[in-house]
Amino acid sequence: MSKPTRNSVNKRRMVLFSILLAAVILLIVGCSNQGNDSKSNTASGGDKAAASGAPVKVNIAINGKISPLSIAKEKGWFEEEFKKQNAEVKWSEFPSGPPLLEALSAGRVDLSFLGDGAVISGIANHLPFEVISLISEGKGSVSILVPPNSPIQKIEDLKGKTVGATKGTVGHVYLIKVLKSRGLTLADVNVINLQPDDGQAAFDSGKLDAWVVWDPYATINVAAKKARVLPIDHPILAPNSMIAHTEFAKEHPELVITYLRVFKKATDWETAHLDESAQIFSEKTKVPVDTIKTIVGKNKPILSPYTQDALDEQQLTSEVLLENGFIKNKITFKDAVNDTFIKEALK
Repeated sequence: MSKPTRNSVNKRRMVLFSILLAAVILLIVGCSNQGNDSKSNTASGGDKAAASGAPVKVNIAINGKISPLSIAKEKGWFEEEFKKQNAEVKWSEFPSGPPLLEALSAGRVDLSFLGDGAVISGIANHLPFEVISLISEGKGSVSILVPPNSPIQKIEDLKGKTVGATKGTVGHVYLIKVLKSRGLTLADVNVINLQPDDGQAAFDSGKLDAWVVWDPYATINVAAKKARVLPIDHPILAPNSMIAHTEFAKEHPELVITYLRVFKKATDWETAHLDESAQIFSEKTKVPVDTIKTIVGKNKPILSPYTQDALDEQQLTSEVLLENGFIKNKITFKDAVNDTFIKEALK
């Protein structure tokens, strides 16, 4: 057998080197692509639902049926817009703020709105939400009702009487403020904690001397001549707040902005189409259209960043609730407000 020449040995070495070099290059390219894929997934896949293809569930809660939310639900506007962002709506309804807050704490509410008592209570108890806009200044939204023939004529006459109210709500706060304006406190009346429908039954049966409640209940009872409103000599403001679950807002800021834009569309539509809006509300509440128009006329819906006047009123309310032992911790209301979403939504 002939010995291999130096030339042939060199050729074999070159072939072997080429094979090894090609293998190293392929390995490097493969690792690089894998790294790029990983970065791409991280950049576009911050939203787990988007990465997996599963739609994001948006839990919207209606807190009272006479709201632009009811119009948007009827029109299907949220479903239409969220579908473009791979999201779907799950609706729920609550009679007042306290049960809504319980659902929010359990992760069943992402977006909704609250009256002053519930929002301040939630903040004081460190519940997982932030205030994202102002939706009502709350002028004339609550009334103290008494039977038509009641001897009660003024706020001072409530002393020693049985008063129905839903604790932790705008009605509860209203009662505290009104009593304070006349040198009275909750200790001067016998407050019975009742949800609105239960309050209606108790009022009808004569178990209450007075009932603190919001619309549509107040206007319905007055229109039916079943009650009259106890007069006060100065307005009591009760701002309403739009809220977002903290975790949801952090994970899906674009959906929060879309939600606010749709709500703004609904408020504008309600103002421009009062007759149709009243018809929608009437069908949902079984309240006559004319009565609905009276109710809607009391409070024009708005959507804006929190004004300084509303911030001041909420701070004052929090101090009143602290004095009355309804909340245990002092709060600074403005610290719970995040207006970045509403400012973006209104651009």
